[in-house]
Amino acid sequence: MSSLRRLLEYSREFRGGYVRGTIYAVVNKLFDIAPEILIGVAVDVVVQREESFLAGLGVEDLFSQILLLGVLTVLIWGGESIFQYLYGVEWRNLAQALQHKARTDVYDHVQHLRMAELGRRRQGELQTILTEDVNQLERFLNEGLVSIIHVITSTVLVSAVFFAVAPDIAVFAMLPIPIIVLIALAFQRGLAARYGEVRESAGRLGARMASQLHGIPTIQSYTAQDKALRALEADSRDYEATNRKAIKLASAFVPLIRMAVLSGFVVTLVYGGFQTLEGALAVGAYSVLVFLTQRLLWPFTRLGETVDLYQRSMASADRLLDLLDLEREHEEEGEVPPASRFREDIVFDRVSFAYAPDRPALRDVSLVIPGGSFVGLVGSTGSGKSTLVKMLLRFYAPDAGEVRLGGTPLDEIRVDALRRHVGWVSQDAFVFHGTIHENIALGKDGATREEVVEAAKAAELHDFIESLPLGYDTLVGDFGGTLSGGQRQRLSIARAILKDPPILILDEATSAVDNDTEAAIQRSIARISAGRTVIAVAHRLSTVRKAHCIFVLEGGEVVERGTHDELVRAGGRYARLWGMQIGEFAEG
Repeated sequence: MSSLRRLLEYSREFRGGYVRGTIYAVVNKLFDIAPEILIGVAVDVVVQREESFLAGLGVEDLFSQILLLGVLTVLIWGGESIFQYLYGVEWRNLAQALQHKARTDVYDHVQHLRMAELGRRRQGELQTILTEDVNQLERFLNEGLVSIIHVITSTVLVSAVFFAVAPDIAVFAMLPIPIIVLIALAFQRGLAARYGEVRESAGRLGARMASQLHGIPTIQSYTAQDKALRALEADSRDYEATNRKAIKLASAFVPLIRMAVLSGFVVTLVYGGFQTLEGALAVGAYSVLVFLTQRLLWPFTRLGETVDLYQRSMASADRLLDLLDLEREHEEEGEVPPASRFREDIVFDRVSFAYAPDRPALRDVSLVIPGGSFVGLVGSTGSGKSTLVKMLLRFYAPDAGEVRLGGTPLDEIRVDALRRHVGWVSQDAFVFHGTIHENIALGKDGATREEVVEAAKAAELHDFIESLPLGYDTLVGDFGGTLSGGQRQRLSIARAILKDPPILILDEATSAVDNDTEAAIQRSIARISAGRTVIAVAHRLSTVRKAHCIFVLEGGEVVERGTHDELVRAGGRYARLWGMQIGEFAEG
């Protein structure tokens, strides 16, 4: 299916707007062409006088003929202005509506993509699609599509007038049109590929910019500004180079079209002039043909800009629609278990998983997490801890084996039902631009101020919030930039407490905080553990010291399991990690 057909199919709900906008644009072009005909009629009145075209229609008085021309001119220009306003409003509103639909559809679709699919996408690339590509569609509807409608309408109307007035001249005057169309098609094919490269390059540049803007503090801390600039310059040069290739081809379009237009105009001017001198063609008719030739052919010189805009827009449409074609999570498939099911045992039965064939993350992992227990998952970086808990959220599905909740395989439980009963506090606590209240309230729809305050107290964040001039109404800035790492983490915990899930996952919740903050978080964990299953992924073993069971992972396998005291006495991998953290001995 062509890019344009895909776009029209995607926006079929706006068909009424397309039809109205097209009608207004066609009628506007009818009025737009009429003044050239009136000029010919006026010349005919001046030359033929009482034998003019208007006299043949019954308006014999010269004064009445001129007056009628004046009235018709006012009506025609008024009609042209009215319908220009109507199509302008219709197409611009349609462009805004489509832009809104595309932006919200893409964002909603991205939110529901599988985590594995999102992992293959760069954030900057997605931002480019949501901004530049969506805006490109708006520009096409505002400008390009109307230009195409006007060119087609002009061609049909002027051709009809030509063949009605002078069929022999019409044949020669129309000869450039198929040449122009062939040139346009040839350029369209060439530009399609080049603008596809441009959009891909724009995506890479957008990803680079988003990443480096977010990482400016790190870049400054390493005095790596020059290195970062060089990397950005390389992507920007690549974007410039791909644009140059497209510009070089697009710029050749107008000169070629101009020469084709010139041939048609010269034929009308010369051949029609000879016929007029010989009396075979009326002076007024000759004037009409000369003017209409320009109105017919010169707009084709803008076809280069239109083709350029069209190809840029179709490249954007393809990127946008390709993203929408990616398979979403099947959220509505599966059963909705009773709430009590989420308080039962969680079983990982011989689970294996790899992000890529050469990147195994879990190997034949089997473990049981009793309902209502507090368990810890520890091990070195890359041992599979976070992968294991993300499977519980169904961010990833096992390549082999099975995860069960209360005896029910996870893939038989509806995703939305599962995630409503699981709270997740990650190492990179997500904080969006908004107030502290709004950030905590993300954990529960319709949360009251009292509920938010109670959750903040349980996370030991309330006193800090109250010390702020605006309290819970304080804006935290993008990514929570006005908060410390520990404050962001406690805010994330407050959000999870407010959600009140029967299963709570703490994924490295204390890895990047100071000792006082860790102690506060541990007190919060102790308070909220009662009556729920808590799974803590931790580098700091003190976080899981009081866990009912600790699973030690290495290389994607469970190598040890037991309580803190049991594992320390065993003298294995956990004991060595514990010794290093309390400073008793160094690894090796």
